[in-house]
Amino acid sequence: MIFDTASMYFRAFYGVPSSLRSPQGEPVNAVRGLLDSIARLVEQYRPDGLVCAWDNDWRPSWRVELVPSYKTHRVADVQPAVGTASGVVGAGALAATGGLAEESPEGLVHQVEVIRQVLHALGITVIGRDGYEADDVIGSLASQHDGESLVVTGDRDLFQLADEGTRVLYIGKGVAKHDVVDPAWVQAKYGIAAQRYVDFAVLRGDPSDGLPGVKDVGDKSAAQLVSRFASLEEMIAAAADPASSLSPSLRKKLADAVDYLGPAREVVAVVRDLPLPELDGGQLSRDITRIDHDALAALDQRWGLGRSVERITQALAVTS
Repeated sequence: MIFDTASMYFRAFYGVPSSLRSPQGEPVNAVRGLLDSIARLVEQYRPDGLVCAWDNDWRPSWRVELVPSYKTHRVADVQPAVGTASGVVGAGALAATGGLAEESPEGLVHQVEVIRQVLHALGITVIGRDGYEADDVIGSLASQHDGESLVVTGDRDLFQLADEGTRVLYIGKGVAKHDVVDPAWVQAKYGIAAQRYVDFAVLRGDPSDGLPGVKDVGDKSAAQLVSRFASLEEMIAAAADPASSLSPSLRKKLADAVDYLGPAREVVAVVRDLPLPELDGGQLSRDITRIDHDALAALDQRWGLGRSVERITQALAVTS
């Protein structure tokens, strides 16, 4: 089971009451919400291994070079000074390369570092790669894993990973109401094959990521185009051909977006071949002997994590 950690802690921050606070009064809702979500899913699916993917770079420079608007609106107006307590690497905090901080709500940044510390104390493997997003780590883990993978995320872009070996547990409506996304689910939901989801997403666009899409092309139009053409290249060729079966208005829309389409596909497609450590020898196993109980107790005392620590340790102890 692979967790899209930032997606989960952002959702926890907004979905769990901010009244959950440490003994010193700091918010701990993102920490506790994340732990409770992991515990619930581990109890439900009983995976034989766990890994938390980390956003070392929430806005990689190579993606920005391809599509300059990529996540530009998320760059924080005020950047933390080097060496300050807010110099934490992760989504909602700093990028490992370039050093730009992502805009985040007050009360979240300090929790990002606490989450890292708690995951380490629990013995849950955390993997991030400088210059890449958690999505790329997830895509590489799922693609390189010899066996079934369950990807937990609130990001629809990861639907592109759904295949015979990977299911996506989509928590957009909450962990309790998550969807199990496989190729049949994608076909039923959008009318497209899962392996064409990237092209569909490029055409539709995603304002939350600064991807404009093709003007006036929504889900329905994007699905029709993807079903009609075998690739974006074929669409672009049809747009340039006055004799093609495309309507003049649609040809113009695609032609106007031609400089966006190719680079955007590379931006949206997750990297699947990142070199990753050998994850055998129990590194991903649910092994309670890996829990550092002293460190976990100290973190619990400092941050007042209460029942959340009990839930996650109990979930990790459940045998498959």
